[in-house]
Amino acid sequence: MPESSPTDRPLRIVQVLPALNEGGVERGTVEMARELVLLGHESIVISSGGRMVERLQREGTRHIEMPVHRKSLLSLRQVKPMRKLLAELRPDIVHVRSRIPAWIVWLAWRSMPPQSRPRLVSTFHGLYSVNQYSAIMAKAEHLIAISDCVNQYILDHYKVPPGKITRIFRGLDPGAFHRDACTPEWKSQLFRHYPELKDKRLILMPGRLSRWKGQEAFLDMMAKLVQIRPDCHGLVVGDAEPSKQHYLQELRDQCRQKGLDQHVTFVGHRSDIPAFYALADITCHMSNKAEPFGRTVPEALACGCKVVAFNRGGASESLQHCFPEGLVEPDNTLAFAQKVAELLDQPAQIQLPAEFFLEHQVNATLAVYRRLLASRP
Repeated sequence: MPESSPTDRPLRIVQVLPALNEGGVERGTVEMARELVLLGHESIVISSGGRMVERLQREGTRHIEMPVHRKSLLSLRQVKPMRKLLAELRPDIVHVRSRIPAWIVWLAWRSMPPQSRPRLVSTFHGLYSVNQYSAIMAKAEHLIAISDCVNQYILDHYKVPPGKITRIFRGLDPGAFHRDACTPEWKSQLFRHYPELKDKRLILMPGRLSRWKGQEAFLDMMAKLVQIRPDCHGLVVGDAEPSKQHYLQELRDQCRQKGLDQHVTFVGHRSDIPAFYALADITCHMSNKAEPFGRTVPEALACGCKVVAFNRGGASESLQHCFPEGLVEPDNTLAFAQKVAELLDQPAQIQLPAEFFLEHQVNATLAVYRRLLASRP
């Protein structure tokens, strides 16, 4: 009986990333793993572990714990174990999603027999610093860029032929992000905990608390907005990393200094972010540097929430496709406040193209895998 073709048989796919705690790369990896299993492929993830491992395993993916997260030369000790592991697993594809894991995998992979080693794919999830450390991401056999700006960044800074890169937007799960995510029961419970939100026009600022994510600009914008629209209330969803909890206190101090104690609420880390999107009137994206994609933009739009964002990076790409009226001159918080006030009472037609959904991302990624496998000498 002839062996099945790599264009139609189930694949064994290994994804490698530093850890499986909360974050965009982590969520994307877990979602991709789930979809691979549903399509009949064998899914394996290698990481140092984290809170999302349980979900990953529950949805049918095998997790292998390995210390591939330390930004240290000591991580090179994992090259030999990785080579041994890949030889045992015999995957069709190894897909690396971060730089330290990419170094470990590449050093292990390059010493394996070319005829039998897996095909190697990397995803550029960021606009990485241009140096030898980051250049490892360009050494894979094929690269995936998560936005057009990342695609151009690779071409500008690494000697990579355009045909070696495929741009695939990070896809959102329509089962999680939709207009009905905010149920009456959820809303009532939220208002019991935070009565100050009731009967307000809610302006949402989602994301990890970090200096570059734009929470300080959000507070500056809110101070201007409540002068125009006193019925608005700011809602900051997200927490700082354990080592950066002092930043949350800095933000609270700034809030008080700007007279916003009655106009802004911090709710910390939440796992029910789709409900916040569906509840809010406007979602803000205010990073102070270009983000490679800006996942919150299509997520909020999929939940029917209008988005206002600075016109730069991947976030502006998403809005250009889906809601261009939400774009604002970068770092201009007065213009941002005016745009929020302007859009509050305007009806909006929001329709996300198919390429922003998970199904398209999975199919496009599988097409990359299949092409690589079909091209093996």
